[in-house]
Amino acid sequence: MDDILLTPGTPFSPEADTRAFRDALGAFATGVTIVTTDSADGPVGITANSFASVSLDPPLVLWSPAKASHRFEHFGAAQRFAIHVLSAAQMNICEAFTKSKTAFTGLDWVTSPSGVPLINGVSACFECSLEATHDAGDHVIVIGRVIRAHHGGGDPLVFHAGKYGAFKGHS
Repeated sequence: MDDILLTPGTPFSPEADTRAFRDALGAFATGVTIVTTDSADGPVGITANSFASVSLDPPLVLWSPAKASHRFEHFGAAQRFAIHVLSAAQMNICEAFTKSKTAFTGLDWVTSPSGVPLINGVSACFECSLEATHDAGDHVIVIGRVIRAHHGGGDPLVFHAGKYGAFKGHS
């Protein structure tokens, strides 16, 4: 078998060089979401880019909160939550929830029939009930069963190489 040469970087050990590992992960562009739930403190939200589809039948999605997050207590085992996919025009919502778990002031939002805060006007929203959690190093993988979904469209807000931006699709 021939050796594979990856350019331009030099191979590294992710455990020995965590910065290089983070930079390599940053090469993968992701969408930006806000995950919301209700809590004893009222509605709370967190900015997350660790979102993915899992299954169409049954309808499952996942996201992965960091155990070290000050908001982990609200999200690590929330029985109901919503994942909101932000549009490129909603960077202000992303920034607000990056700074504060209670950034609902001034937002257009409602409470779902199951008690979950829903942000209006997002590109897509997935209302979920907790299906399973899996320990995964310094994060927990949270799998949600989608009980209701909303799709609003729009160009997505993306995160790549430590920066936020927009992706404009070709028509």
